[in-house]
Amino acid sequence: MSTEARAAGLPSRSAAPVWTTELRREDDALDTVAEEWDELAARCRTATFFQAAAWQRSWWRHYGRPGALLVVLVRRDGRLVGAGSFMRRRGPFGGLTGLGAGLVDYGDVLLDDECADRAAAEFAAALPLTRPWQWLELREVHPEAAMQRVYEHWRGSRRRHEDSLCQYLPAVPMERLLKRVPGKTAQRSRVKLRKIAEAGVRVRSTPLEEVPAALEGLLRLHFQQWQKRGVTAEHRTERFARHLTESTVGLVATGRAAVHQFHLDGELVAVNLLLLCPSFGGLYLYGAHPGLRERLDIAGLLFNAALEETVGADIPVLGLLRGQEPYKQRWRPDRLSNQRLLLGPAGVAPAAAARAGAVRARRAAAHQLRTRFPRLKEALLAHRRA
Repeated sequence: MSTEARAAGLPSRSAAPVWTTELRREDDALDTVAEEWDELAARCRTATFFQAAAWQRSWWRHYGRPGALLVVLVRRDGRLVGAGSFMRRRGPFGGLTGLGAGLVDYGDVLLDDECADRAAAEFAAALPLTRPWQWLELREVHPEAAMQRVYEHWRGSRRRHEDSLCQYLPAVPMERLLKRVPGKTAQRSRVKLRKIAEAGVRVRSTPLEEVPAALEGLLRLHFQQWQKRGVTAEHRTERFARHLTESTVGLVATGRAAVHQFHLDGELVAVNLLLLCPSFGGLYLYGAHPGLRERLDIAGLLFNAALEETVGADIPVLGLLRGQEPYKQRWRPDRLSNQRLLLGPAGVAPAAAARAGAVRARRAAAHQLRTRFPRLKEALLAHRRA
């Protein structure tokens, strides 16, 4: 401000903010920005547990491919206001995809709420999609996710398609939740809940130092409960166990997860992993002894503990995440589909359309297999396990 202006008592004009972007490709890039990454996540209302540094870093360590990481950073006057992590695809056509593969229920980037629109524009401009065969595919994007802003600012080819269905319940005490369901169903649920209380099941929230042992029990019970129906193949791998333990320890340490243990007659009969963020809690994975199902209502047991944790944390919604398992439907959850976003360079609409067609074909085939040929699906699962 000039001396003359100050003398005249004119208000000062602050300098325009300086915006910078950075592309990081080192394998340890997520480690070096972890602290400010989580600080940004706390200022991003759409951030979920899958965008937490603990989850992202763990997934990359156990599933990432050396040399394939790309981290996009946007800064305003040096402060991190936009961030996203991607993996470069193999093959001659390259392209980018989000971290997590099939293990995430919500893919997204981080944008500071105070300057989200401008940060999204800077983020979009920084994406290195310049060659005709390059594209970014991000799965499981919530309709209100921060990535939707980036999508709107993208100046090249873009396509939006429906992805997995997620389901949600209001985080309220169980008695209020039962008002959502028909009278007879609610009455049967009350009887089952009384039976759980009379059985003397002890519910315990696991302290941080005991989380690894609790997750070992969760996976053991998870395998037992699904051994005759086909457990997800990846859940049997050592790398999944290591990732689940490492990420959950980090999430519990920062208040983004809770691990519930259920004991009956002195024996561990169930373990549940509940993920937490300010907007909702998410039932991610559980394990229950096969014999418990014959005695008690497992869904009621898990839901009751998850509701108490979520309500106690003043979180408004309990998410049931992906999947339409029958035990979820009895609560009459609200439904909302995630989206699959495709971004490509300008002028390559035909290629993008071809890619979109392949996406639709794969989804249609998966639906047919799931709904019309269940025995074939079981046979394929059995063959994969063999």
